[in-house]
Amino acid sequence: MFKNLVTLVTGGASGLGRATVNRFVKKGSQVIICDLPTSKGEQVAKEIGENVQFIPADVMSERDIENLADEISKKYGKLDVLVNCAGVSDAHLTYNFNLDLPKMLKDFEDVLMTNVGGTINVIRLTAQLFANNQPDEGGLRGVIINTSGVEAFNGIMGQTSIAAASGAIHSMTKPLAEDFARTGIRVVTISPGFIRSPMNNYFPKHLEESLGLYCVTVPNRYGNGDEFAHLVQSIVQNPYINGTTIELSGGMRMSL
Repeated sequence: MFKNLVTLVTGGASGLGRATVNRFVKKGSQVIICDLPTSKGEQVAKEIGENVQFIPADVMSERDIENLADEISKKYGKLDVLVNCAGVSDAHLTYNFNLDLPKMLKDFEDVLMTNVGGTINVIRLTAQLFANNQPDEGGLRGVIINTSGVEAFNGIMGQTSIAAASGAIHSMTKPLAEDFARTGIRVVTISPGFIRSPMNNYFPKHLEESLGLYCVTVPNRYGNGDEFAHLVQSIVQNPYINGTTIELSGGMRMSL
């Protein structure tokens, strides 16, 4: 199945995106890494080797994503799977009373624009590539998988920006699935909990251990990137998963 797939992974140079690239290449898929020109995308593509192409692009740039779609069309003639992992993180109190400082509005805007705006920008400008595919026996032409976060449902202190972005991506899932239903494109969102990735590097070691031990039901640890990628694979393989958000958190509970 995967040997016939063309897969685009945004944020594919690191973290959850890179883990997805690794897994899909091993399965035989042709994979395009979309990440910033300043990322390690070129290096990652060389390290992984065959069946990987790096196309630098800013997910918030209309021109960049139009060029990305053109390159995919010229080289592959189609797109079967889109995995949106590009995003940024932020951890600031809305108002720091110790310092008498409010949260910077730009920090909030950056998270929303990158995580939400970037996701919808890539979806809207690559949709035609899916429409060009021949439908399978079930009338399906491909699948779009977005990345939200459990903060959409269980936010914690200092995570207002991430909660807002995660909630927006979760809320877009059903209407996006409806928008693409007649074309046979599924839309699914993954809502990760504490997954070890560069986006979580700001957590102090003692807090990371506490979060894994006390907030995750079982196993009592952070998740890893390949567990995310494994769920992406399962969504691709199961045609009846659509229009929903799947939590990947080890049964996370917010009770420190």
